[in-house]
Amino acid sequence: MLSRIRNTINLLHNMGWRYTQYRVTHELLLRTGLLKYKFPVKPAYKQYITLQQWKEQQTNFFFADKESLRFKKELSPELERRFNLYQQGKFIFFNNIEFELGKNYDWITNPDTGYKYDASKHWTAIADYSKEAGDIKYVWEKSRFSFLYDIIRYDYHFNSDCAAAVFAEIISWIKANPVNCGPNYRCSQEISLRVLNWTFALHYYKNSTALTEEIFNEIQFAIYWHMDHVYKHINFSRIAVRNNHAITETLALYLAGLLYSMYPGAADWKQKGRAWFEEEIAYQVYEDGTFLQFSMNYHRVVVQLLTWAIVLAGKNGEQFNAVVYGRAKKSMEFLRVCMNDTNGWLPHYGNDDGALFFKMNDKHYRDYRPQLQALATALETDLCFMQSNEDAAWYGLKKTTMNEWQPANGIHQFNTGGYYIIREADTLTFIRCGNHKDRPLQADNLHLDIWHKGENMLTDAGSYKYNTDEKTLKYFMGTASHNTVMLNNEDQMLKGSRFIWYNWTQCTGVQLTETEEAFCFKGTISAFAHIKPGILHTREIIKTKGKSGWIIKDTITGKPASVLMKQLWHLPLQHSPVLWNSVNENEEQAVGQEMQGFISGLYGTKEPCEIIVFQTFRDAIFTKFEIKP
Repeated sequence: MLSRIRNTINLLHNMGWRYTQYRVTHELLLRTGLLKYKFPVKPAYKQYITLQQWKEQQTNFFFADKESLRFKKELSPELERRFNLYQQGKFIFFNNIEFELGKNYDWITNPDTGYKYDASKHWTAIADYSKEAGDIKYVWEKSRFSFLYDIIRYDYHFNSDCAAAVFAEIISWIKANPVNCGPNYRCSQEISLRVLNWTFALHYYKNSTALTEEIFNEIQFAIYWHMDHVYKHINFSRIAVRNNHAITETLALYLAGLLYSMYPGAADWKQKGRAWFEEEIAYQVYEDGTFLQFSMNYHRVVVQLLTWAIVLAGKNGEQFNAVVYGRAKKSMEFLRVCMNDTNGWLPHYGNDDGALFFKMNDKHYRDYRPQLQALATALETDLCFMQSNEDAAWYGLKKTTMNEWQPANGIHQFNTGGYYIIREADTLTFIRCGNHKDRPLQADNLHLDIWHKGENMLTDAGSYKYNTDEKTLKYFMGTASHNTVMLNNEDQMLKGSRFIWYNWTQCTGVQLTETEEAFCFKGTISAFAHIKPGILHTREIIKTKGKSGWIIKDTITGKPASVLMKQLWHLPLQHSPVLWNSVNENEEQAVGQEMQGFISGLYGTKEPCEIIVFQTFRDAIFTKFEIKP
């Protein structure tokens, strides 16, 4: 009982009064049934915009219509493969997993578990997390309509006409999902993405005979109630969640107000959405370009949203405040610095649910180059790693006179976010040592990621699934799946329910320096407070210049003598030969224990990996890690 009270106090302290007050109020409204009255079901049909009015409105999209596009067409085998899967009734989840959904998918069945949600239930009665239902993301994935980009791209590159198929999918969804009912109205971010992706399709097929008055009437009615829902529930994302959800939803409000100005309330959506979007970017993207979710992929989500925002505002003669452009530029630079140049991949650091909202190319999901170059082009910058960029072409962006920008070799420090990167010709050394003023998602401070000639030698294990068994969740969210230190089998922080951590780790000191011979990192965090208050973990790393060798010294201050210190290293099963040598502070040899763990390179999948564990009851471990030539 005492520990529960202590954890509750810690949570309230971490999250703040604004969050606490809102969550209490929201929970009361939810449990009393008052919340659902804000979101009516079976609203009377109304034609808010006619098809002709929409076509004649004085706003600009990325392109005028399908016929106006002039960029190079390429008959990509990968695009053809993905389109053929779609025609067979198969769907690619999280850019990775194929499921047989059939050609008449009902939009409410989880293909991973077979569970069918009740589409007649008000969205407030639908559970996000249910053991029986499984991961709700499997239902949301197709319903966000990101798959339309495969169809539209196939339509363009292969000179096909897929308009009827696209509108059939949209109308099928509308008929299967009554307004404000079922799982697909549960998340305002999913609702927002659906509107953005439907809007893309509407503009592409603006002149198609398949876009009839009847079809447009169904879509315009659905879009209105989608955005009404987002507007009325926006504070949940802005206060209770406050991450990429809030950025998506506030941008969707601004863009809906801009692109559907005849809707009642559109002026408010636009004005408030814009102000909220600017506020969220200023708060969530730190001054050094790092992101409050401490996640590479969620940061890429923000990069794509920033691209939509900057391009569409510019095409309509509008401009955000300077902080949006400044944080966009800093985000681009941070992610570029963290990139492995061989294939465009980044360390798989932080939560990653397979999100890539607007996939406009054939590159691998882990390749960040298309999205970064598109944003760079919008900012009149050339990142110098792509000859052509289909993403930029779809956004209506063309290379003009642009500033070139490439990260220099050497040390790069992002002190606000707590990232320290050493770039060399053949290696990339990535270290996390940060404070948490915003909620951490994984217990991974002082994680070390090492890349050598494009190979991820020491890797982050990824995320796997957000709704799975407790043991698996604890591994992927916890310290055990990262290249850092555990005490006994305890995480750096104390795990609460779902995405909650108590006793957040904090950086107490850090420095990254360079000598003629080496790069030297030293960082200290406060951690393991649930074991004993005052414990500190210090990690020192020496990287000899031009060599594929690293010396890592981990020291724990303040731990009880009976507590075992474990130094963990994760390697893929297939990797280049390596050498290990490890001793404790008394120079007693430590024998590495080989264990099997798992890595999840893509959401929803996992494969075995090799874990090397060095351990001691003493206070320090010195380990030399070397990649054989």
